[in-house]
Amino acid sequence: MTTKKKTTNILKKIGLYTLLLIGVFISVFPFYWMFIGATNPSGQIFSIPPNLTPGDHFFENLRNLNETVGIWRVMMNSLIITLVFTLFSVIICSAAGYAFAKYKFKGREAIFFALLLAIMIPYHVTLIPLFQLMADLGWLNTYQAVILPNLAYPFAIFLMRQNMRSLPDSLLEAARVDGAGEFRIFFTVVLPTMRPALAAVAIFLFMFQWNNFLWPLVVLGSSDMYTLPVALSSLVGLSRVDYGQIMLGTTLSTLPIMIFFLLLQRQFISGILGGSVKE
Repeated sequence: MTTKKKTTNILKKIGLYTLLLIGVFISVFPFYWMFIGATNPSGQIFSIPPNLTPGDHFFENLRNLNETVGIWRVMMNSLIITLVFTLFSVIICSAAGYAFAKYKFKGREAIFFALLLAIMIPYHVTLIPLFQLMADLGWLNTYQAVILPNLAYPFAIFLMRQNMRSLPDSLLEAARVDGAGEFRIFFTVVLPTMRPALAAVAIFLFMFQWNNFLWPLVVLGSSDMYTLPVALSSLVGLSRVDYGQIMLGTTLSTLPIMIFFLLLQRQFISGILGGSVKE
């Protein structure tokens, strides 16, 4: 290899690593700034020059945040709603995806096409009909009003259907020959082999419900029932905004998502790519 070619390769690597470092900085700095803001009083967050070191107001911000919105109560509300939603939605979307992938019934393609169209419907269009339905059922300001409307999430069904198509039919036939019923096949044969896809769908659904703001804001009327995003939005007042509390609340809100992702990250990539390659 000539000296000129070696120099060119070294310059390419330096350029590549520089771009990667810039990308890392752009990705990580907002989280670092959020953490720094959570440990400083509101007046120091936007000081000039900016303070980039942790402060000593973390526990004061935490106490004020708890007095203002009841941070532990709203976090528990969000955890209950999100975990229950994720559990039941994963089961429902998996069953629907399995049916679309492995069962032949009249109108299957038309129903699946309608499902794909449902993904394109703006979420805001459904707010008024859903609110009227919840009011008629007497479910306003309840957990089920937040959980039930999105249990059959179209994108999750689509993702599970694409993964289920890669499941060998011979495996299902062998289970039927051994005398297993359809429900037993689904829970003991299909779901265990679909763990990567289930993990990817679970992460997606968990993030969707944990960050869900608009629908809980509409359907929850009592501050005792608020979820974390709704409670944090109430910190933005007309006259005074405590950015230390907002930064701390935002920092706490990211922790469950990070923990949930770290628990399932080994399965995530293969689950997302499942069904994308035809053999």
